[in-house]
Amino acid sequence: MARGKETTALLLTLLVTAGVAGGGYWYFQQNANNPKVNSPQPLNSPTPNSTSVSTPSNGVSLDTSVPDPSVLSIDGSTTLVLPIRELRNAYAQLNPNIPTTFGIPDGKPGGTDKGIQNLINNSVVIAASSRPLKPNEAQAGIQLIAIAKDSIAVVIGSNNPFKSDLTVGQLRDIYSGKITNWSQVGGTNLPIKVINRATTSGTRSLFQDTVMLGQPFAPDSANFITWPQDETTAILRTIGNNGISYATVSQVANQEIVRIVSIEGKSPLDVDAVKSGAYPISRSLFLAVRKQTSPAVKQFVDLALSPQSQQTLQRLGFVPIR
Repeated sequence: MARGKETTALLLTLLVTAGVAGGGYWYFQQNANNPKVNSPQPLNSPTPNSTSVSTPSNGVSLDTSVPDPSVLSIDGSTTLVLPIRELRNAYAQLNPNIPTTFGIPDGKPGGTDKGIQNLINNSVVIAASSRPLKPNEAQAGIQLIAIAKDSIAVVIGSNNPFKSDLTVGQLRDIYSGKITNWSQVGGTNLPIKVINRATTSGTRSLFQDTVMLGQPFAPDSANFITWPQDETTAILRTIGNNGISYATVSQVANQEIVRIVSIEGKSPLDVDAVKSGAYPISRSLFLAVRKQTSPAVKQFVDLALSPQSQQTLQRLGFVPIR
């Protein structure tokens, strides 16, 4: 009798085991034939008619409900030419299905103002910005994500006899036309050739806000030149022995034809002074995107904030945001 019970129990156990195994085999066979379960959708093929999903990037939310573009087009600040180049190279490894461009229409970035305007006009999907948004830009549904900090270096010709520092007040007076000779700031008797950046330049906007404090620039003349395009190399070649201009520090740090002038006794090359704000002409650098954007754009933003990219930005002379 006892042996009969043991036999019955054994048969029940075998039946349950077979049922579980058979159910598991059916489940995996069904999933293997169902790509929605087994394989995630590629980045450039978002779910049709998907609802908005907000995902955080550096403390802000991006709505990634927009379909991915066929090309990840970027325009904007010339300050960010080298960082964007490095990010594009890294992005090509991360997502080879979507090519990237920087600068329209000819591959040359047009400066912060044009970049953001092209973003608003949907000519690009990302703008590189070296300044905060203007009110009308913020109202157009644009979101900024800070990716690094930067300082603006004031430069003179490497053969200029002037060897001292400048104060912010002296720099303001030079650019407003009140100081016109190097002898007025302790240099030799030479007229100061002032070179200002183009009106579309984000670097100029920062300089105007932090240095000029509402005072107008001097009108253009033989010794005050407003550069027509937002570029740096041509400006540096024009400075000569008596000129002065300014640019992002990474663009001038290793130039032999110019020398960086300390402001208020602080150098823009001093990372601690830039981080603390002791160096007075510094700023954050941004990627500007639409608040409603695509997963591909979000992926580029996340890449810029990754530890590897932040190390790359530091190697290029910028102060990492993280």
